[in-house]
Amino acid sequence: MKGCAELGYLEIPPGEGKEEGAMKNLENLLGSVWNYIFGTNSEIEGARTSQSASKVSCSSLEQALPSKVLYPSNATYQSTLSSYWSLQEANLSPSCFLAPTSPSDLAQAVSVLTAPSSSHCKFAIKGATHAPAAGFANIDGGVTIDMSRLDSITVDDGTKVVSVGAGAEWIDVYRFLDPLGLTVAGGRNGAVGVAGLTLGGGISYWSPQVGLTCDTVVNFEIVLADGKLTNVNATSHSDLFKALKGGANNFGVVTRIDYTPVQIGQILGGSVVNSIGQSSAIFQAFTNIADSAEYDVHASIVTGLIFNSTTKSWVISSNPLYTKPVARPAVYEELFQIPQLTNSSAIQNLSTLAAEAATRPLNWAFYTGTYGVSLPLLENFFNIVNSTVYSFNPTGGVLWDIALEPFPTAIKKLTKNDIFGISQEGNDFVLLLTAIWPDSSSCSEISTQAQSLLAELDKSAEESGLLRQYQYINYANPSQKPFEGYGAKNLAFLKQMSKKYDPKGVFQRQVPGGFKL
Repeated sequence: MKGCAELGYLEIPPGEGKEEGAMKNLENLLGSVWNYIFGTNSEIEGARTSQSASKVSCSSLEQALPSKVLYPSNATYQSTLSSYWSLQEANLSPSCFLAPTSPSDLAQAVSVLTAPSSSHCKFAIKGATHAPAAGFANIDGGVTIDMSRLDSITVDDGTKVVSVGAGAEWIDVYRFLDPLGLTVAGGRNGAVGVAGLTLGGGISYWSPQVGLTCDTVVNFEIVLADGKLTNVNATSHSDLFKALKGGANNFGVVTRIDYTPVQIGQILGGSVVNSIGQSSAIFQAFTNIADSAEYDVHASIVTGLIFNSTTKSWVISSNPLYTKPVARPAVYEELFQIPQLTNSSAIQNLSTLAAEAATRPLNWAFYTGTYGVSLPLLENFFNIVNSTVYSFNPTGGVLWDIALEPFPTAIKKLTKNDIFGISQEGNDFVLLLTAIWPDSSSCSEISTQAQSLLAELDKSAEESGLLRQYQYINYANPSQKPFEGYGAKNLAFLKQMSKKYDPKGVFQRQVPGGFKL
């Protein structure tokens, strides 16, 4: 049977404790996992050469940047490993971590890693690690660059442009900006990283008002493959500026991002939990919100169907957010009238809402799709999911979360960058299918089940004429091909930009993690 590593996940021995204990941890996640939802390894051939090169590279990095290279014997190396969100990433062991503290450090590091002596060394870029697949932000036997110390946040007194270090998490940004009455249209979960979200597009609470997160960027500071620290914006390297807004990690290592801010006060946020018996009413309310001809741009809701394979129990959890301090906005009246199990909605600061408690590392898998809004389609989706997962209970159990997020024309018409190939017509929704499990011996069968389930959902949508080609890259699984969903013309443009700014293919060949062009 295939192990996690062969599937883009790392195979590890099952954790200690009884199955009941493992599932108790999954049960405890029900309250917090919902808000938390917001690679591939190097080929075996040449692995020895790569590992040998990585040792040389680590030594060269240590000479160039003393005290900033961490080896496995170092306690900080071990704590860095333990900071990964998923087991798949936490169980990869780089030859060394590099911990730059300035953009110039990073420029030096890229120059070292792209030198002839390091040409076989693979490296990874570690941000907040919320892409769970193995190899997306870590690497076995190579060099991992830990960006967490590049986390500065400043606001220009005149323009109010917010400059954020690429290693910051969104909670850092919100805590800094809340007292100033400002925010950036960033991640909904504060533990998500700034750079990763932005380079993948970024869906935000403010997206119906200002577009995707990348639409609010006015400048990227980036280290290119030749080691040069470069500012990229609408007037300098404008073609690369376009490519970075959705092109992920394929062009360089971003060190700082400058954003146009949004004015903010307190907001409505929290979660509403309903029994599965209310699913029809919830789907109707979600459809009426997501498919409204006059979408309320202050509304941003995510509705999730959560299933525990051990208890065979369903629950529905929704996060109805409103970007104004209105306790009962009209757009959510239908939802609020449905009988509830709990409701924690309250007027609060964004920094309070986005501060999520950490969970211990587990195995995670993301899959995604985009579909036209339709009540019959939502009902059919639930029937497909329920019939597929209800009798499936792998060793250690699995928690499934099927999250539904409106992707209305209100957002699409504000998307300044056409690189995504998104149709401007019609209201859609983005689906995030998440599997969470404690026992790595179950990786293969869970992956097979998840891919089969998504294929059935896509088939159902296609038969109804509601399947869209766009796949939100920040939610995509390594088995998916989100760049193909951008369209042939846009993918060709991204490849052209890669050849122009990275002619030796450093970020295609030496940085194997993430989605390559």
